[in-house]
Amino acid sequence: MHLPPTGSRPRVLHLTQPVDGGVARVVTDLTRAQLAAGFRVAVACPGGGLADRLRALGADVRDWPATRSPGPSVVAEVRRLVRVVEEVRPDLVHAHSAKAGLAGRLAVRGRIPTVFQPHAWSFEAVGAAPGLLALGWERWAARWTARTVCVSEAERLRGVRAGLRGPWAVVPNGIDPARFDAAPPSDAPADGPEDPDGVRRRHGVAARAPLVVCVGRLCRQKGQDVLLDAWESVLARVPGARLVLVGDGPDRARLAARSPASVLLAGPAPDAAVWYRAADLVVLPSRWEGMALAPLEAMACGRAVVVSDVDGAREGLPPVLVPHCLVPPGDPAALAGAVAALLLDAPLRASLGRRGRAHVRSAHDVRHTAAAVEALYEALLDGVRPTAGAGPGAAARPGPSAVPHPLPGDGPAAAGRSAVVPIECRESTHP
Repeated sequence: MHLPPTGSRPRVLHLTQPVDGGVARVVTDLTRAQLAAGFRVAVACPGGGLADRLRALGADVRDWPATRSPGPSVVAEVRRLVRVVEEVRPDLVHAHSAKAGLAGRLAVRGRIPTVFQPHAWSFEAVGAAPGLLALGWERWAARWTARTVCVSEAERLRGVRAGLRGPWAVVPNGIDPARFDAAPPSDAPADGPEDPDGVRRRHGVAARAPLVVCVGRLCRQKGQDVLLDAWESVLARVPGARLVLVGDGPDRARLAARSPASVLLAGPAPDAAVWYRAADLVVLPSRWEGMALAPLEAMACGRAVVVSDVDGAREGLPPVLVPHCLVPPGDPAALAGAVAALLLDAPLRASLGRRGRAHVRSAHDVRHTAAAVEALYEALLDGVRPTAGAGPGAAARPGPSAVPHPLPGDGPAAAGRSAVVPIECRESTHP
């Protein structure tokens, strides 16, 4: 295995499928930060917008044609990744989401330190037999995983309770405070693409209409159907309210078919920040998550949010927001009550928006997230470099995948937990 000399920056290979939504933003943010820090960064992903953006940043992008879901194409996808690994010769592989985690770990099989970041567990996305198969695979693949990186402690605990073993790290998601702010850039033209009033006008939303915005892939996970179930009750209490669904996905036609005139499907947005600023309230009624980015982005823009109480939601909110902003998943009545109550209370919305913004800027800055991931990489690579003064035939020190590093003070009573230190890499070695 090729290893960087001590003190040099490693060569990192990111693997990703999907290429949109939150996973793509995480990969983009990490790539940008790691290139700026002097890492040699390669990314294997399907061609398209993400690949183009990563090339523009200066990454070595390798085409990896891959479908979003497992299927017969997996064999060819694994073979392609084997060739990519041989060509790139990375010091460390970082696989994002279930499909890249499947193909990447089959291609590498532990020969190179491999970080797997599920971005929400695949076995939650499907039921019955497919879910059991996905869970069985995750249990098996743990042997080839130097670290499983979760974006919330709740996501880690769900994996532990499902029987997944091995060394863990918790690195909460972060956002770019310069991109997501309460006001558009000072040089943004009036009625331009970043003007909140302009985006309302262009989509036929009156300036004073109470506006609810939901940003996310149009799919079962994100729960837009639950929001539509709740919307009639919201309108009964807040006549004239409008709902905008921002994004695209497999459920678009079905959601459009059942949407009343007060609901607009705006399609994907190059920059969702303008919609957050245009909104009175941002809602994400997900059925499952690891830690969704949309609520963090909305809070960074100073907007109150309503989110379902799934993995990562409580950890992403300051405690003062929880009673007003957190609802049970899959509960249209509770969702309607929370949305209507906040639409009718502008002072409370403003207060929650200010508190949410301060929380995100202090606890979920993407720069801290990138630093935590960098520290994790260095710890893994320090564990497999030859010891100082060792000869060419000397064995490498055991890496974290073989001899995990427990937290200070961990013992039998502490097994299976991570230290609760926001943003910093939090590691645990036992289930």
